[in-house]
Amino acid sequence: MEQTFIMIKPDGVQRGLVGEIISRFEKKGFILKGLRMVGVERSFAEKHYEDLSSKPFFTGLVEYIISGPVVAMVWEGKGVVATGRKIIGATNPAASEPGTIRGDFAVEIGRNVIHGSDAVESAKKEIALWFPDGVVDWQSSLHSWIYE
Repeated sequence: MEQTFIMIKPDGVQRGLVGEIISRFEKKGFILKGLRMVGVERSFAEKHYEDLSSKPFFTGLVEYIISGPVVAMVWEGKGVVATGRKIIGATNPAASEPGTIRGDFAVEIGRNVIHGSDAVESAKKEIALWFPDGVVDWQSSLHSWIYE
């Protein structure tokens, strides 16, 4: 099974969207393997977004991520990276379809509620960074009702 990293950003936490977001992933049939609420240190945020360090919005992005607590999660399931991105919606909320998290809850690109890994390799990197001690190894009793 594939795993992905999902982070509810400070605006999503402040707006009380944590339960709604978790619910959407659970209802899809994905399994929560790791969950932690954390206040992010600047150096950690810079490491997480290091691939964007040359972009003009990098400093603002780091400031935003350290502005309040985030909820870091690991979700598991078949095709969870690609499907998770569909559940989340386009980076720019104006381009996100209704029914996606960003389409339903975000207005501005700089306050887009949620981060999700964009590829299996980046998911592995992000999970290792945010969950250095690993995640819970368990299988839901619903597994056989979701997967053939």
